[in-house]
Amino acid sequence: MTDPTTPEAIAALFTRADGQYLCARWGRPMVPVAFGVAGPSLPVFKGAFEAVAALAGHSTAETDPELGANLMLFAVREWAELAGVPDLDRLIPDLYPLLARLEAAQANQYRIFRFDPDGGIRAAFVLLRMDAHLGAVPAEVLALAQAVQTAVLWSDTAFAGASPLVEVQGRVILRPDIAGVIRAVYDPVMPVCATDPAHALRLSARIGALQ
Repeated sequence: MTDPTTPEAIAALFTRADGQYLCARWGRPMVPVAFGVAGPSLPVFKGAFEAVAALAGHSTAETDPELGANLMLFAVREWAELAGVPDLDRLIPDLYPLLARLEAAQANQYRIFRFDPDGGIRAAFVLLRMDAHLGAVPAEVLALAQAVQTAVLWSDTAFAGASPLVEVQGRVILRPDIAGVIRAVYDPVMPVCATDPAHALRLSARIGALQ
């Protein structure tokens, strides 16, 4: 079995389909908020984001001084519903062409990131279309998956072949190797953003040092 903590395996998590290496973490506290989620599930989603932030050694807050909320999750039944959300087109430029593309692709999820001048994550928008597949996923599993995938800027192909979650004794948890990568990305000695593939070598070394 391939060691998931080798520099090559880590580099694959941050190397995009076009060959560009890009890794970024949040440069400010996360302020998560969920829309379209049933009342009983709201604490589940908030708890998942808080748990992943705690794992990373990062923080969450009640408000962002610039944006209010900077990590927004929208759950809808049809993509067209997002076109009616007030001011969402101001937060997500080119929202309407994006919705058309998502509809054409029959996609059920999409994530958008915004960045501060130093390359750190400034905001994230999680768009979920609750089709039959996502609707069958337990809230705690869906929440954890989204929290993991917004905690760090992963490659667009990072989890195409394998989920960042794994089932252990009937419980779905974060894969230990992915947890290790997240902790290493947020280590204070690491840069908030990196575009040099050599960064993966440093991450591999940090994972070893943090174990």
